[in-house]
Amino acid sequence: MTEILFYHLEQRPAEAVLPLLLEKTLERNWRAVVQVGDAAELDGLDAALWSYRDDSFLPHGIGEGDHAAEHPIALVADQSNPNDAQLRFFAKGAVPTEAGNYERLVYMFDGHDPDAVTRAREAWKALKPDNQLTYWQQEQNGKWVKKA
Repeated sequence: MTEILFYHLEQRPAEAVLPLLLEKTLERNWRAVVQVGDAAELDGLDAALWSYRDDSFLPHGIGEGDHAAEHPIALVADQSNPNDAQLRFFAKGAVPTEAGNYERLVYMFDGHDPDAVTRAREAWKALKPDNQLTYWQQEQNGKWVKKA
């Protein structure tokens, strides 16, 4: 059974939340793949991961390049898993449709976009029967609270 976490973004965008979650992923010595809904989002996300903090960066690569298997974090706009990750993130319009062979999925959706909220509800219903789902919502202070 795959653990699937739904993150309802309301206070901060994915570019601000994702690096923090990826740091925790690397602390656990897990590999991650981050899927976006449109390949046009890859360059912006790439830049955000290199520059999100002055004193740090997150080692990553885009797609299935020359050394994709060596990157602890891979950014993709498709279903590929070029670095054999245990954890898959869905952001910037990407929506999970199945759990696959991952230990954990993290689905981040924009709470200010009614279509994104609708897609999240549909994904919840589709994934719930065979997986362990949790729902996290951001409070005004940026703290995450488990709601379901």
